[in-house]
Formats: sequence, C-alpha cells, structure tokens
Amino acid sequence: MRPTFAHIDLDAVRANYRAVLSYVGGGADRPDVIAVVKANGYGHGAVPVARALEAAGAGMLACADIEEGVELRRGGVRASILVFGALSVSDLDGVFTHGLTPTISSPVAARALRDVATRRGSRVACHLKIDTGMNRLGFRYDNLTQTVPEVLDGAGLEIDAVYTHFATAEDRAHPLFDVQRARFDEAVRCLEELGLRARLRHAANSAALLRERATWYAAVRPGLLLYGVAPAGHTEALPLTPVMSLRSRVVAVKGMRVGETAGYGARSPVMRPTRVAVVPAGYADGLDVRIAGRGSVIVGGHRVPVIGSVSMDSITIDVTGLDVTPGDEVVLLGTQGGASIDVAEVAAAVGTVPHEILCRTGSRIVRTYGSAQE
Repeated sequence: MRPTFAHIDLDAVRANYRAVLSYVGGGADRPDVIAVVKANGYGHGAVPVARALEAAGAGMLACADIEEGVELRRGGVRASILVFGALSVSDLDGVFTHGLTPTISSPVAARALRDVATRRGSRVACHLKIDTGMNRLGFRYDNLTQTVPEVLDGAGLEIDAVYTHFATAEDRAHPLFDVQRARFDEAVRCLEELGLRARLRHAANSAALLRERATWYAAVRPGLLLYGVAPAGHTEALPLTPVMSLRSRVVAVKGMRVGETAGYGARSPVMRPTRVAVVPAGYADGLDVRIAGRGSVIVGGHRVPVIGSVSMDSITIDVTGLDVTPGDEVVLLGTQGGASIDVAEVAAAVGTVPHEILCRTGSRIVRTYGSAQE
C-alpha cells in the first residue's frame, strides 16, 4: 500500500446519521432523512459509506447521476436511491434496470423519461425539482402553470415528491434564503392547484437543516453532516465525529541553508538553517497547492508548517528542532497525540469549503475502512 492513505471510520458515519435523526426529533412528525452520498460519498467511498448508512436505517440515499446510482446498486445497496442530476446525458434505461428514483427538472427530461417508461411498459416514481433561485436545474417557480401541465398529462410518471435547493443556507445575512423558502411554499400551492399533491416535500441540506426548522418539510437531505463536518456557523449544533483521516509517512529528511527554497518556483526562501522532511502526498492526491505557507501537518504529535510549494507527488514540511526520521507517520487530516487538524481548518486556510477538500481526495489514495484509528 502507498504510504499516503485515507482511513474511513464507518462507525462515525453511522453515529453522525444517528445524531441527525436525534436532532430532527423522534415523534411521528419527524422528517425522513435522505442521506447524500454523491461524489463518491464526498470522497469517502460511495459504496462502503452507503452500506453503512443503510445498515444504520437510512431508507433513501441520494447521488448526483444515474451512473453513481448504478454503482451503488452494483455494490449491493438496496435502499431507495434518488438521482439529483439532469437526465439528458445519461442512459435512462439505468433508472428502470436498477430501480432508481430520478429527478425531473424540465419538460424535456419528463418527455424523455416518459418515452422510456412507455417503451418498457412500466411506470417510474420521480421527484420534481423547483428552481426557486439557484438558477441551475429545476422548473422555474414563476412559470409552473406553463411548464408543469405537460408533465402531469399522460402515463408513465408518478411524481412522489417535490423539492428545491437553497443557494445561501450558510449565509445568515443573505435575504435569498427566506425568499427561496417563500417561493417554494407558493410553488407547492400552485402545483396543488394544478392537481399535483406529492407525498413528500424536501428542501433542507445540512446548513438549512440546522438553520431553520421550517425548511424540514417531510424530509431533510444531510450531506456534509454525515461525514462529521458542520457547515460554517453551526459547529456546536450537534455532536459529530470526523469520518476521514488522511495519513502518510516521512520519506526523507534533509537540511536547508539560509536563502534556499523548496519545490517548484523557488518561492519563500528560508530565513534560518532549516531541517525539512519530504512527505509523498501532493496535488495528484488532492492536496490544495495553496496549503504551502498556509497549512500544517502533524508529525511526532507536533503541528509543523508546509513550506515551499506543493508538488504533484510530495510536500515539504519544516521539522526544525524535532526528532523526525524517515518512516515517521504524518497526519494531514486527523489526530496524533494531542494535536489535530480538521477539514474545516484546511478549507479556511485555502479559502474554500470543506466539501471541496473532502471530494478532491485523489483516486490513487487507498481508502481503508473500519472504526477510529489514532
């Protein structure tokens, strides 16, 4: 196994799912939880994570496209699988062959899906998406009387749910969140007048779930929370356990003289005699090039800075004053001794969101699965 690997704590996945269940309550009116496992389970491995969530009781999972749904089915997942994405560029037969629940987000998608259903002599349950301000996929909230009647006419499609997606759920100061919620409520009323009374409504991703109970409707769609990461501004909302740790090992240790640089570009010359270690993890493994000079790793229980530049296959860390030798473990995400680095810290250091840091974990990173690992 390569010295750089990700360990995925499936016990933590199940614990985070239970934490979400507890947060949304235990009464008869508790919303369903649609567990989001798109983008290879946010970089954690879609099939192992999905099977852990299914074992924890998740009745519906969600993925980005038909191909992701097929991968889950081939991996043994039996729960319902909602496909969020557009249908126009995928093999629609996969919806029927693998028992997936597609999203209808345009009249064109509805016609295409109905044609396949008619050809196969079957009927498919769907979710209908309303665009309330994200301006990506979905029927415009203010044009439903012109676009939806065609979808409701004819056989083959059974619309089981209606949903939308918030653009600014993490930003409490932005007015669009409340505007979108009002638009969605009005859209649902309009659909009912058109004769569509869907069994479910859902709108809340992780941030909306924690921000506003009124967005829970009949189901919520946590993604980031399941992987042990709270959206910005909600770090104390519920107990979460980080799921992924990313580890490597020192492969070389050497000295640098004053004025010398490490890596491509010859940036940031050292200002004192410096002892550095080389770690075989780089941007081909998903590390952000901006962590050089901004981020840290842990070695020997100490946080040390990443210096120089991030290469395709390696980084250089400053271990001056530490007893570090080749073979020593290096933690890029996770804990070692009394020190820790989490994905929110890394995302903040490079100016992005935790989702990106997790999802970009490279394909050549071996993922191991089990319970927590120190």
